Amino acid sequence: MTDLNKSPERIAGMFDAIAGNYDFLNHLLSAGIDRRWRRKAIRSLNLSGRERVLDLCTGTGDLAIAALDAAPGAHRVVGVDFAGAMLQVGLEKTRSRGLADRVTLVRGDAARIPAVSGSVNAVTVAFGIRNVQNTQAACDEMHRVLSPDGRLAVLEFAIPRTPGVRALYLWYFNQVLPRIGKLVSRHNAAYGYLPASVGAFASPDEFVKILRQSGFDEIRAIPLTLGIVYLYTARRR
Repeated sequence: MTDLNKSPERIAGMFDAIAGNYDFLNHLLSAGIDRRWRRKAIRSLNLSGRERVLDLCTGTGDLAIAALDAAPGAHRVVGVDFAGAMLQVGLEKTRSRGLADRVTLVRGDAARIPAVSGSVNAVTVAFGIRNVQNTQAACDEMHRVLSPDGRLAVLEFAIPRTPGVRALYLWYFNQVLPRIGKLVSRHNAAYGYLPASVGAFASPDEFVKILRQSGFDEIRAIPLTLGIVYLYTARRR
């Protein structure tokens, strides 16, 4: 049985252990579609080029970089994650792309975001909210740090509802993905945890309810790629 303990220490240690292969496996296991999902999330923010964006659970910084690459993109991005090795990979990527002066990567916990209330214009999360120990606390924090009228974009996996797609997805997610992940990363737990954590996370309707309880408005849950991923968008009142 897969261990779904989401203590910050355990999750950080697990992601630190696979940091070197994380980007390669993301692109391989999603057939490259993950890049399209991130671009769509950034487009939903309707950036003007002046915004300060907080990328929570930033990992190796792919969504933070996408926010800067957009046209127009963010003025500045702060990425927060509690996995130090992941942040180191992200730092190397931003330096190699000449973005280090526009991105700040900070080690921190999503349930206690190291940012002043109302200090950012947009918050993004890509495939990290389900790894947070207290989802409600993280959503409360995202609402806190947003300025009035600030926007939220969250990408997260989901179990498709269409029967045929659901069956194929569960077979791939539970049988194929863990084997490839373990083979490449040589880490036994991480890619067994991934499908288990998706199955245990809130349904789209439940996550919308959590966002509403945190004070968000104009909440939408948009299915992507046959419903294997959802893009959640919202605004701070």
